[in-house]
Amino acid sequence: MRTPRRLIDLRPGASATITALRADQGLVQRLEALGVRPGQTVQMLRRAWWAGPLHVRVGMTELMVRRRDAASVDLAA
Repeated sequence: MRTPRRLIDLRPGASATITALRADQGLVQRLEALGVRPGQTVQMLRRAWWAGPLHVRVGMTELMVRRRDAASVDLAA
């Protein structure tokens, strides 16, 4: 079985649809409050150096997401 594509794997300039959030309830609530929820389209804008955050756009909102949080966001292939 193939592992699902995650937000952390998305390249700058690419877009995908969010399919699931696999995290504890606190993080899921935080991400959903920022607009990161299943069915939304997310676009990777930039990736910071080393282990820095990811700059993404969800709808009209731009936000920075920690890499460990981005690893819990599944995307449609």
